[in-house]
Amino acid sequence: MIEQVQIDRPVEDRAGRSSEPAARAPGESRARVLAALSFRNISAIYIFIGLFVIFSIWVPDTFLTWGVWRSMFATQSLNAIVAVALVLPLAAGLFDLAVGAEVGVAGVLVAWFLTKGGMPIVPAIVLTLIAGGVIGTVTGLLVVRAKIDSFIATLAMSSVLLALTDWISSSQQILGLGSSFQSIATVSFLGLTLPVWFMLALGVVVWYILERTPVGRRVYATGGNINAARLTGVRTTRVIIGTLAACGVMAASAGVLQSSTIATGDPTIGPGFLLPGFAAAFLGSTQFRGGRYNVWGTILAVYVLATGVTGLQLAGAPVWIPSLFNGVALLLAVALAKSERGARRAGAIRRTIWRGRSPSSEHPVPTSSAGA
Repeated sequence: MIEQVQIDRPVEDRAGRSSEPAARAPGESRARVLAALSFRNISAIYIFIGLFVIFSIWVPDTFLTWGVWRSMFATQSLNAIVAVALVLPLAAGLFDLAVGAEVGVAGVLVAWFLTKGGMPIVPAIVLTLIAGGVIGTVTGLLVVRAKIDSFIATLAMSSVLLALTDWISSSQQILGLGSSFQSIATVSFLGLTLPVWFMLALGVVVWYILERTPVGRRVYATGGNINAARLTGVRTTRVIIGTLAACGVMAASAGVLQSSTIATGDPTIGPGFLLPGFAAAFLGSTQFRGGRYNVWGTILAVYVLATGVTGLQLAGAPVWIPSLFNGVALLLAVALAKSERGARRAGAIRRTIWRGRSPSSEHPVPTSSAGA
């Protein structure tokens, strides 16, 4: 005699489709929406709203004017370019502490090409961008060939570039860049200057590469576990050199735009980009992507930090406030990023354990047996 055992299974329609996923879909969708809107996922947006409300009440006559916001969008677009440039090596598990010096040397190099070298604008800019790529490539070779840790290699490269900047400029500002070159940073479209549009276009390109191409997957794989990525066939050497070279090119573009903005090749501008760039990149990694370095979280973080600094300055805060604000923001961003990654690892472990449990241990399915 065959025993008939009734087992709880999802109800199926005539086409054989289970109704259980449909029943659980609303709950899952609601949980997904709540997770997306949680403070942990988009804390920068909530912080921005809070800052906006505070300074709108505190200094409404200046904070709410379009001129202040237009100026902030323009000036912070260069910080955003540097921060987006840092996303690439950080996603690959690298630190590029030379990014500020790369901005500085590019700023004086393009000025030297225009004045001392007598070059037209386009060749001067192209050669400067190529120089940024060469600097990043050399740094990458130091990491992969000389086996120097990226932290030490880029720190040493930063010192070399600062010396190179002083040598090119003779430790003085390079003047007389011409009105045509200056107009690059001042021309406006729809109320925003060209550097803002360039920053947005660059963000779209980097976002697409990281999130929608095999190259981006290789970058994240290298940053996640370089040994595992190498074993799966990822050419990690190319990833390391490529991300540092791309970072150098983007940092050089920020240096070109900075020299165009101030119409001067200033040898002192570079180091000021380092701390805000890292603060934005680390804070941005806690937004949208759950601990992963990403472009739009980074750009959002740049303008959230800028909103706080601008509001405090308009309220009459001391001149040292930006350095203090960015330093504290960097500490908090690193702490949040580490906490987010720890939570992701714990969640992954829990999911792995849960999936590894045998379904038969919870709902044993008796087998049919024939009686003697």
